[in-house]
Amino acid sequence: MSGFCVIIPARMASSRLPGKPLADILGKPMIVRVAEQAAKSRAQRVLVATDHTDILAVCQAHGIEAVLTREDHASGTDRLAEVVASLGLADSDIVLNVQGDEPLIEPELINCLADLLQRTPAPMATLAHPITEAAELFNPNVVKVVLDHVGQALYFSRAPIPYARDAFAHQPEVLPEGLPVWRHIGLYAYRAAFLKTYHTLSPAPLETFEALEQLRVLWHGYTIMVATVAAIPAAGVDTPEDLARVRQLLANQT
Repeated sequence: MSGFCVIIPARMASSRLPGKPLADILGKPMIVRVAEQAAKSRAQRVLVATDHTDILAVCQAHGIEAVLTREDHASGTDRLAEVVASLGLADSDIVLNVQGDEPLIEPELINCLADLLQRTPAPMATLAHPITEAAELFNPNVVKVVLDHVGQALYFSRAPIPYARDAFAHQPEVLPEGLPVWRHIGLYAYRAAFLKTYHTLSPAPLETFEALEQLRVLWHGYTIMVATVAAIPAAGVDTPEDLARVRQLLANQT
């Protein structure tokens, strides 16, 4: 497979964990750990796109390529679009968006997603894994995705989709055997040409109500391909409790 690059958007502002990208994890800032994990993939280039000089300085001090972007981007995808334009990437180049709060991101997940987009003409791709518990299906914090027969996303939602009407009427706490329920993994791959187009797309009503940015892509008629993986990836860091969990997990591995 040909090469790809990873861009890691990193904002200093965070309502639940202020200064999250610089949070210390066993002697290293979180953003550094994310970049180091991404560098273990087959990516030809890994760089951080940030809105804050402190994050830029920390990356540079650890030998990680980083660029300073505007502060007013509405999303990480918009931040990526700015970087793609400034780097002058070719339209056919593949760019992966790895979140800056995923210090345990598995390099093989990155490779899997890049391989998927390289095999298909779709402008965008992402990942999903099976849901095995009914509580997870009904949890609005768990984003679900429904796929067609070739792995193309039909819809993303916080609601329980697909909904097994008859089965749940009798046993709402049990997933029916064979129900194709998938949890979305927030890792994205794009063709550079689509990133240049994305920021021109108007927000979609569905996106606003669901608070799911990827619905803008489907609303405007673009395709999102989805690779399904068996294993549940390690959770990211959103809260102080998440940060403590990651610190303990990595401490146990040393």
